[in-house]
Amino acid sequence: MKVFVTGVGGQLGYDVMNELAKRGHEAFGSDIQPKENINLPYQYIQLDITNTEAVNKVISEIKPEAVIHCAAWTAVDAAEEEENREKVFAINVDGTKNIAEACKKCSCKMMYISTDYVFNGQGIAPWQPDCKKYAPLNIYGESKLRGELAVAETLEKYFIVRIAWVFGKNGNNFIKTMLSVGKKFDTLRVVNDQIGTPTYTFDLARLLVDMIETEKYGYYHATNEGGYISWYDFACEIFKQVEYATRVVPVTTEEYRLSKAKRPFNSRLNKSKLLEKGFEPLPDWKDALRRYLKEIEE
Repeated sequence: MKVFVTGVGGQLGYDVMNELAKRGHEAFGSDIQPKENINLPYQYIQLDITNTEAVNKVISEIKPEAVIHCAAWTAVDAAEEEENREKVFAINVDGTKNIAEACKKCSCKMMYISTDYVFNGQGIAPWQPDCKKYAPLNIYGESKLRGELAVAETLEKYFIVRIAWVFGKNGNNFIKTMLSVGKKFDTLRVVNDQIGTPTYTFDLARLLVDMIETEKYGYYHATNEGGYISWYDFACEIFKQVEYATRVVPVTTEEYRLSKAKRPFNSRLNKSKLLEKGFEPLPDWKDALRRYLKEIEE
């Protein structure tokens, strides 16, 4: 299968390209970065997804059977800054619409990577993939929701996959931050009232390629298995596995007070639809963490 992937300079796009190559698919990668900044041996096209003409040209020339759209503005706090908002919506909404419309023209299927931030983050019940009670708390969440709607309103052959608490080799994430500050400080404050489940991009990439090889379209949720935890729980497990003596103090979001953007308290995502549709769930998050720590040591 011929597949076009956006955002290959990021954590997820990087692993998706590797998974496609592993399975023998003909994969084309794109990102806004120059080719010399992309350290992967595959067919690469520098592309600004907000440029409608460029998107149409690239996708019409490649003629992919599927597009996996990983490119996005993901800096949640920076998205709240007034000078960034126009760019956030240009990338996450207009860029996504450009991709969707180009997919429609070439009759190919599209996968859009979204987020738990499209919901209001209240309550304790896990969010269902087909739930339409949207109420984003911040600019990032609003932009990703509008991206979802652009895909769903433009195409019939689409996957919308919501993920949360992402970590991967090719980029910054919570684990890398904890390892860095854990070396410098003997005590850290970490919030314990935001609940969700981590997602390892290496594992997620396998699932996404499993999905794109089918025609089981629709909305899905995907994170690693192992139950729901807090960021505090996650930090404790990180330090336990790397054998740091760092003390982690649980605090509330209100006590933490370091985030510009409002964060959801409830990031629990119901993933039962994966099994219902015959997809293999991701491994336990503790196992994923163990493998990831080994990967970044190498």
